[in-house]
Amino acid sequence: MGNGGRSGLQQGKGNVDEVAATPTAASASCQYRCIECNQEAKELYRDYNHGVLKITICKSCQKPVDKYIEYDPVIILINAILCKAQAYRHILFNTQINIHGKLCIFCLLCEAYLRWWQLQDSNQNTAPDDLIRYAKEWDFYRMFAIAALEQTAYFIGIFTFLWVERPMTAKNKPNFILLLKALLLSSYGKLLLIPAVIWEHDYTPLCLKLIKVFVLTSNFQAIRVTLNINRKLSFLAVLSGLLLESIMVYFFQSMEWDVGSDCAIYKSQDF
Repeated sequence: MGNGGRSGLQQGKGNVDEVAATPTAASASCQYRCIECNQEAKELYRDYNHGVLKITICKSCQKPVDKYIEYDPVIILINAILCKAQAYRHILFNTQINIHGKLCIFCLLCEAYLRWWQLQDSNQNTAPDDLIRYAKEWDFYRMFAIAALEQTAYFIGIFTFLWVERPMTAKNKPNFILLLKALLLSSYGKLLLIPAVIWEHDYTPLCLKLIKVFVLTSNFQAIRVTLNINRKLSFLAVLSGLLLESIMVYFFQSMEWDVGSDCAIYKSQDF
């Protein structure tokens, strides 16, 4: 294998020596998934004679359990951006990624900055400089808290719908912890909010709308892959999350606490 294959193997659970030592990890925490049919697998590949590697073939679909272990991470990222189910299964089930919390905080900071930027752009302050700086700092913290509450409402809406529809979504109890991690990871598109604001132009409002659509599409695919449910239920789950988020947005706007939310920010004035 080339360099791309080696990097892919490292991303696909450990190095060659580890696989040689434990070729059939059977514990629940070490279960992998076939990226084609979503069936469980005990291993991704085997090491024969210290260097001769063979990718495991799925017993269900007779295809490689995870072809992405040979791919370069850039190729995997491109496939994830294209919302391919196989790439999502590789990332969610066959890799060890522990950046969910950090990514969530960073995405919230991006949202908070966008809202804060819009607030400063619309306000004309005549107060002393020290007071203005203090007020701007407080506004940013307030935008961060509101963005966090709205995202929480969005997730609660999704979880509530899936809990109500639980008999239809899966034979076993849904893994909501894994689903939460999948939703946090699939919200990476929010990182594009900052470049959209920095490189301001006439099409910025359109870019913000497209970013929102991309994030929702990624969440839709993450729900479908994680719980192995059909597109209809995934779509309804996302709609339920948006509904509860919209209620939260309306509450903040009625209390005059917010200036631009995920649901309203894309309808704001031209930049």
